Amino acid sequence: MLIANHPERNIIRAQLKQNIVLKALRDSEMAALEPYLTVTNHQKGDLLQNQGVYEMDQFFILDGIVKRQVTNHEAKEMILRFSSERDIETSYAAWCLKTPTPYSIVCVTKARVATMPLPQWVDFLQSHSLLKQAFEHEVMNLMSGIMAHTITLHLLDAPGRVHRFMRKFPELFERLPKKELAYYLNLSPETLSRLKHQGKI
Repeated sequence: MLIANHPERNIIRAQLKQNIVLKALRDSEMAALEPYLTVTNHQKGDLLQNQGVYEMDQFFILDGIVKRQVTNHEAKEMILRFSSERDIETSYAAWCLKTPTPYSIVCVTKARVATMPLPQWVDFLQSHSLLKQAFEHEVMNLMSGIMAHTITLHLLDAPGRVHRFMRKFPELFERLPKKELAYYLNLSPETLSRLKHQGKI
């Protein structure tokens, strides 16, 4: 649904203004962007974007938690990152390289997102240099975070991985289903539960 037609349009506009990238926009620029955005509600487990496709969207998370997830040929899954309110999700790097999306984007909880086709978003960026700068900085920031997380999986023991997540993402730690958190930290849900009972986390 377009924002202008949405019964909660005032709340949605306020949420978009808090977005990590869009907060750089003036009101007139936000008004110019708005007609390209579609607001959708999703259930836990809904797929926002499939791994391996060329048709890509730009996502602004309004409510809920989503994840980037990679699946290999044996259907083994690895979670790269979580994002929540005020965050973005994108396949911008793949779009620039003209390669298929390297990961899926999946809802971890009920979620509401504002979406637009990535080519339209890129066109909008071309005429808004400060926004482009803020967006590309955030894309690099996300990639750096994923790299740091991957290194952490190899260097820290199980309690260390949990403590690092709690320190960096305290608000997500409380909200995430523990099964999802366990998979992200490359632990079994049973191990995570045992660490908690032993008082190690």
